Amino acid sequence: MTPATILVADDDRAIRTVLGQALGRLGHDVRTTGHAATLWRWVEEGSGDLVITDVVMPDENGLDLIPRIRKIRPSLRVIVMSAQNTLLTAVKAAERGAFDYLPKPFDLRELVGLVERALRHPISVPAAEQAGTEERLPIIGRSPAMQEIYRILARLMATDLTVMISGESGTGKELVAKALHDYGKRRSGPFVAINMAAIPRELIESELFGHERGAFTGATARSVGRFEQAVGGTLFLDEIGDMPLEAQTRLLRVLQNGEYLPVGGRTPIRADVRIIAATHRDLHQLVRQGLFREDLFYRLNVVPIRLPALRERVEDVPELVVHFLAEAVAAGLPAKTLELSALERLKRHPWHGNVRELENLIRRLTALYPQETIGLDVIETELAGTGLAELVPNRAESLGEAVERHLRGYFAAHRDGVPSAGLYDRVLREIERPLLQLSLAATRGNQIRAAELLGLNRNTLRKKLRELDIEVVRGVR
Repeated sequence: MTPATILVADDDRAIRTVLGQALGRLGHDVRTTGHAATLWRWVEEGSGDLVITDVVMPDENGLDLIPRIRKIRPSLRVIVMSAQNTLLTAVKAAERGAFDYLPKPFDLRELVGLVERALRHPISVPAAEQAGTEERLPIIGRSPAMQEIYRILARLMATDLTVMISGESGTGKELVAKALHDYGKRRSGPFVAINMAAIPRELIESELFGHERGAFTGATARSVGRFEQAVGGTLFLDEIGDMPLEAQTRLLRVLQNGEYLPVGGRTPIRADVRIIAATHRDLHQLVRQGLFREDLFYRLNVVPIRLPALRERVEDVPELVVHFLAEAVAAGLPAKTLELSALERLKRHPWHGNVRELENLIRRLTALYPQETIGLDVIETELAGTGLAELVPNRAESLGEAVERHLRGYFAAHRDGVPSAGLYDRVLREIERPLLQLSLAATRGNQIRAAELLGLNRNTLRKKLRELDIEVVRGVR
């Protein structure tokens, strides 16, 4: 490869030295600085064939330099390094025109390979920069496994490529699909999701493509399908592995031709949507079994993304716990913290239910336990399946049996076997409180949804919340 001039900007002297030596041994002329101002002066002077810059520097954010560099030297490639290794950083780097993004700490061989690719390939003009990117983290985690996911997502934001997301249940497949939409070129359009496993087989085609009046018995009016609802945006096909073969055939035609017919319709409708599919099943195995069309698989599997199980990124558990604790507070539940030993125990748990299992555990802890700081003993009890004041039945006993076992403690605690007066109301309140708190936690503080879940009138729920002194932040989703 022809030697090049590489400009390196990082406020860490050790990183500047390592990069200078490694790239210098390859024959490149490496100029290093700890300040964005110096880097900008070199760029203005016309120096450099490639820029490698950190994000956080003493005088300016490296990401803010990229649009200015692209304006005066659009062919100059920029590689961004950052210890702020979140999806938002990767997305911002891609949006502003960086050739690639590399989280710290990085593998030196990976960076050298990235430099070689950057010098080989001409730079492409990115999509228009998104104004005012919201400072929030749609996906939580800074582990190496998640860093690779962030880099893939950042590269896909400006495209309309079809994506197949695979991973175990509870790993956050819909969250990733939503992030692709919210930060992508179709973000101004709708995000429409449909779960194939939740729709009766005979209704899937109508749900996807809509139907005309009279198309079948009971079709008294025209119905808009999910493809039409998602025009200009993203259609998320969750649990695609559960799609019936006959519906697979129709979906394949849509992907091939870019248009579809509503059930009973005669005029084709253009399918102006981006398709993102997801599954927890092994589609290769389903193809071999004849349960999933091979040609449809390849149409959907243009860009495969496999989400890691939580046990593969246990270093993200503390950050996820902090996030879910904050969500619980926003939903009106009391603020909690976890002891360090409790967090360490959570990192050793296998998490067969993945992030969803952890989220549900944190909601349970905030709703049911009175102490502000959750210790190791509580975590051990919950993970052993004996928490919730022993009110959750195990597989071998009914709820009534579990309650009876718990109530025996009231009587056994008294020498004469007779508890104090008022037992009926006391037991009802003990059961009602966690039931209402769990329902509110499950619905994120939405009292209307909680009332529907419980089968109560909303006014009745409000009255009970006042009687039990359960605080809820009104209006929080």
